[in-house]
Amino acid sequence: MLWQQLQEQTVDLGWEFYGPVLLMVGLIALAVPVWAALGIGAVAMLLITDALPISLMGESLFDGIDHFALIAVPLFVLTGDVLVRTGLSNRLLDVADATTGGFRAGLGTATVLGCGFFACISGSDAAGAAAVGRMTIHKLVDKGYPRPYACALVASGACTGILIPPSIAYIIVGLILGVSASTLFLAAAIPGVLIMLSIMITNMILNQIHGYEGDTQGFSLARWRRAVWDGRYALLVPFIILGGIYSGIFTPTEAAAVAVATTIIIGMLQGSLTLADFPKMLVSSAKVNGVILPIIALSLPLAQTLAALQVPQGFVFAMTSLTDEPAIIILLMIGILIAAGCVMETTPNIVILAPILLPLAQEIGMNDIQFCVMMVTALGVGFITPPLGLNLFVISGITGESVLKIAWRAIPYVFGMLVVVLLIAYVPVISTVFLPDIY
Repeated sequence: MLWQQLQEQTVDLGWEFYGPVLLMVGLIALAVPVWAALGIGAVAMLLITDALPISLMGESLFDGIDHFALIAVPLFVLTGDVLVRTGLSNRLLDVADATTGGFRAGLGTATVLGCGFFACISGSDAAGAAAVGRMTIHKLVDKGYPRPYACALVASGACTGILIPPSIAYIIVGLILGVSASTLFLAAAIPGVLIMLSIMITNMILNQIHGYEGDTQGFSLARWRRAVWDGRYALLVPFIILGGIYSGIFTPTEAAAVAVATTIIIGMLQGSLTLADFPKMLVSSAKVNGVILPIIALSLPLAQTLAALQVPQGFVFAMTSLTDEPAIIILLMIGILIAAGCVMETTPNIVILAPILLPLAQEIGMNDIQFCVMMVTALGVGFITPPLGLNLFVISGITGESVLKIAWRAIPYVFGMLVVVLLIAYVPVISTVFLPDIY
């Protein structure tokens, strides 16, 4: 029995384990780059515990990033950058505005839908927050939204960047746990849309209470057709990405390459992109990838050390010793993920927590796909929660608004997103309805 095996495999961890862990936490708290903190912690743990030969460190570093699927990460980041520089992102927002103009909170709803469109292309929440924020916050303020609330709305809507496929976070968690990224994209379709709808509905309710945006233009089919026609090339990009992946024509990596080529060709033909723009785009994308890939590389030796020390098995035993009720264990896992998302970025959270929490999820009957979707969605809440709240800092940086003021206005959206997290955790069909019967 699995339960008996867990009891037999559980080890008594001492300061040879907790010391390096506290060292990593301390370094991160001191603003040492996460990849450096992970690397120092992994080396310290290997040297103290002698769980694995230290000579494997170099090989593990290269094995951690020597994966075809990871090529999609810089390509999706570059696609988002090209989208902004060519002005195609403005076209997407125009389509969103024409689509939701008939709602009472039309511009706010359009802003969230625009974030969703951008998420379908870039797979990055910070990029979406910066791009959409620059284009919409001043319009939202002109419509009657308080400036901190407008900032919170964009920051919350941009959370869809890692929740709506194609998402860089799903590529990473799939790589860490050995799950197909294409399968995760398929599973995340409904949860991602539910998150976007929860943000829209929350905004509508708050509008109804406070009357931020009282006037509506009314839906105009002619205006909608014109916006769709003007934005046809921008809409072509997410259609190619998602259509190619879901139909099986492309792998996520191939879809990312096609998306880059498509956006560059469109920009060149329209004259909105020149050869002089390429160095800036490549440097910008390289900076983003320079943050992500070292973390992934150093996560493998750390994960191997934790596995050799039987930390996942010990964690499962400790949690199930507290309670054997699956519903409560799920709540504990969600609490851990949300707390982790408040203090650390998604990528290190995934590489550290995914191998530890997955055995616990399997023990209570949750399949791998549902766990991955629940994990990424729960971590997504951390983008609008202090003290880290990456989207809060991005929006604060482009508007000058206080991070705490934005965070306070984002509280209703946190609760709205938590409702969706709970639905994903307790209703498996939400993340598995489109998957083969084996799931």
